[in-house]
Amino acid sequence: MTARRKTQAPGATKTTPVVPPEPIMVQPKDLGNRSTPGKMSLRELTEQALLRQVASSGALVNGHGDILYLHGRTGMYLQSAPGEVGVYNILKMARQGLRGELTTALHRAAGSRAQVRRTGLLVKTNGDFTPTTLTITPLAARPESSRQGGEVTDPAATLSASLYLIILEEGPSFDPEQARLAAAGDAEEGATDPDSSSLFRATARIAALRQELWAKEEYLQTANEELKSANEELQSVNEELQSTNEELETAKEELQSINEELATINTELQNKVADLSRANNDMNNLLAGTGIATLFVDLRLNILGFTPAATNIINLITSDIGRPVSDIVANLVGYDRLAEDVLAVLATLVAREVEVESADGRWYLLRIQPYRTQDDVIEGAVITFVDITEAKQVKDALHLANEQSRLAVVVRDAHDAITLQDLDGRILAWNPAAVRMYGWSETEALAMNVHDLVPNGLRQDALADIHQLSRAEILTPYRTQRLKKDGTIIEVLMTSTALVNEAGQVYAIATTERAKGAKIGQPLGGMQ
Repeated sequence: MTARRKTQAPGATKTTPVVPPEPIMVQPKDLGNRSTPGKMSLRELTEQALLRQVASSGALVNGHGDILYLHGRTGMYLQSAPGEVGVYNILKMARQGLRGELTTALHRAAGSRAQVRRTGLLVKTNGDFTPTTLTITPLAARPESSRQGGEVTDPAATLSASLYLIILEEGPSFDPEQARLAAAGDAEEGATDPDSSSLFRATARIAALRQELWAKEEYLQTANEELKSANEELQSVNEELQSTNEELETAKEELQSINEELATINTELQNKVADLSRANNDMNNLLAGTGIATLFVDLRLNILGFTPAATNIINLITSDIGRPVSDIVANLVGYDRLAEDVLAVLATLVAREVEVESADGRWYLLRIQPYRTQDDVIEGAVITFVDITEAKQVKDALHLANEQSRLAVVVRDAHDAITLQDLDGRILAWNPAAVRMYGWSETEALAMNVHDLVPNGLRQDALADIHQLSRAEILTPYRTQRLKKDGTIIEVLMTSTALVNEAGQVYAIATTERAKGAKIGQPLGGMQ
């Protein structure tokens, strides 16, 4: 039985495989489209001539194997994969005998960034095996697509970080026996020796399986190396993460410690704020409870604060804080040197005290002292108004009492009759000389009116004298008559004086009376 084999007729062309559509296969421009070589630059002419001499097939792909550009006749190495047409990937389109080695070589080129070359590959094409040499060369990345005449010639607008040029070219012819063994694997029937045909097919199949196994082993070795490298990187990252975690734990402990310290400090500050608030309340209550008007000013005499009692002496409101003290009107009588006295105290650092009277008649002891801090720094002045009205009244009363005491001694020891009467004539004072002159005792006289001492014919003149004295007019000594207790009339030399209070009003009349015929040189006993 004659064995029949599927052989290709001599001179017959091989069936052209299905290739990607035009948008993916961008071919170089044909030189025939040029009208004359003279219109081309020397560079373009040289490049086109070199391209004609290159008979190899090639493809430009990215790191994933996606085809970006095809060159030459690639049908004997690539074929379209069944299914939906999408992005053309050279790893999926590679023919039997090329796919495994191409995948391994592309991964190696991507990992080492160096050229990878494989020879002696047997690519199955239409039942035949073509010796093939595979070369993969890494290229530099292109940042953007090139444009010519406003048209995009590169279909990829944005490329991967690296590109790879895959060159497929026919290798040297292999042993005819090897080719016959490879071809025997596809014989349908009619072999001369059935056992020989089976042997041929088995041998070719074993050779193909060995080649594919070798490609798988190399691919697995490459993948294993990449996994080891990735594992080392992951271990390094893990160590860095552990170190970072330890640093974070340390930072967390430090933050917790700082937080505890801040909490302690915050508690202390809250306690101090509470103490200061309590002390401030105590001070405000103390100043308000003492009733002492106090005013605080700085070095520029601007008001820093004041107590409520100060508003009764100086016209102050809350909005006056920060204003100069010289702009504030004080309710003081005859005192307008407050600003000058404060400046003098700040210049000499010697306290100053002045007695001042307010418009409502009250007296105050104005005391100006430097304002000193705990560090003994002068930052202004303290102005206080101490109410001394009662002390002033007591002092004046004591002074008046002393004067009256001295006057009483004089009146008692005088040789002349001295009397004191109000404006209605009621006798207020009656000295021993008056007792001797008129005969009435002091008790009797204090119950009498001065009209009882004036004879009837002289009472009208006496009343006129009293009215004249009530106008604070001065009367010269004059002679008149007075009645004694026994009813006799005596002639006396009288001196009358009006007594005036602090308001300038006459409130009483004092008289000094001497009987006619007194010896010359004898003291009259007038009021002092």
